Amino acid sequence: MLMLMLSVDSSASPASVCLSEDRKIIADYYLNTGFTHSQTLMAMTESVLKISGKSAEDIDVYAVNSGPGSFTGVRIGVSAVKGMAYALDKPCIEVSTLMSMAYHFLGNHAVICACMDARRQQVYNALFKADGERIERLCDDRAISIEALLQELDTQEGEIILVGDGAELVYQSTDHDRIKLASPQHRYQRASSVAMAAYDLYNRGEVVSPAALMPRYLRLSQAERERNAKLSKKEGSL
Repeated sequence: MLMLMLSVDSSASPASVCLSEDRKIIADYYLNTGFTHSQTLMAMTESVLKISGKSAEDIDVYAVNSGPGSFTGVRIGVSAVKGMAYALDKPCIEVSTLMSMAYHFLGNHAVICACMDARRQQVYNALFKADGERIERLCDDRAISIEALLQELDTQEGEIILVGDGAELVYQSTDHDRIKLASPQHRYQRASSVAMAAYDLYNRGEVVSPAALMPRYLRLSQAERERNAKLSKKEGSL
């Protein structure tokens, strides 16, 4: 029996929704207009289902990029999927934003270095190996300095492909010939790659209930950091 999956990405400025059936992409809706995800995401989902001749009841499983990424964007995407899946009692799959970008290069033979700008000369990063058929994770998602990442890349063999909105920052800091910058059309996250990653996670049994679906941040938001700093300062003055 074919499995119908709805995948969502809202972890950065663009938003995308993908409908797939056993790795076959049926519809892939990508929007980068500057409108907030709360304005566009559900409308995009409704459009994808309508033009595909499907209904929400037909979806077997939901997948979403659960972080890292924009705190607001990730929260909106996770909340949207959580609500849809909960209403229909459907399972969910949490996909790392970094991992989903590596799936742009599923048919390559290279180390995929996924980087998202974390400010202050740091990136959210993970390394993956593409062997032409599979994507293998080489390290956990992490926040790392560009300098430390480049030192680690020196230990990797073969071609290295930089992907993500932090890829150019890393690329500008190195002159290694074997480190390549992904082309713009393959550099950023989108829901179709969420789907490809989610199928592998599903086959490994990495499925969660709607209630257990949560955003996965690598560090506190700026508001939380500022709040904690104020509390620490207040406690220190007592």
